[in-house]
Amino acid sequence: MNIQQRIVEFVRRSNWILLAASSAAGLIFASRELALGIFCGGLVVTVNFHLLARTLRGALTPPHLASFSSVIAKYYLRFLASGCVLFLLILSGQVHPLGLVLGVSTVVMSIFLATLREVKKILCKEAV
Repeated sequence: MNIQQRIVEFVRRSNWILLAASSAAGLIFASRELALGIFCGGLVVTVNFHLLARTLRGALTPPHLASFSSVIAKYYLRFLASGCVLFLLILSGQVHPLGLVLGVSTVVMSIFLATLREVKKILCKEAV
């Protein structure tokens, strides 16, 4: 498995782990609204990441190569749908906006952890 595949797989798994851990921490240490915001924001961004991976895998796997414009159109539709969901969540008042920001950051944290993991492997020259 090459480095790109390892990073994507790690990010996929760690998204769910970070989502569960941060939601539980929010529920234990903060209000229900903050914890629900973390969970909803993390769920939106994690599902979005999985759909993006599926779109790119389908678009770049021969013999069914998709056009650039269809990939971009799907990307913007997902972006618009995610924005609408987040807007409706804030508008409903049942989730805390800070919780949504923390939840949306789960993919960023996963990518950061995956990068640190790969840099450590390269620097320490561990066996793969």
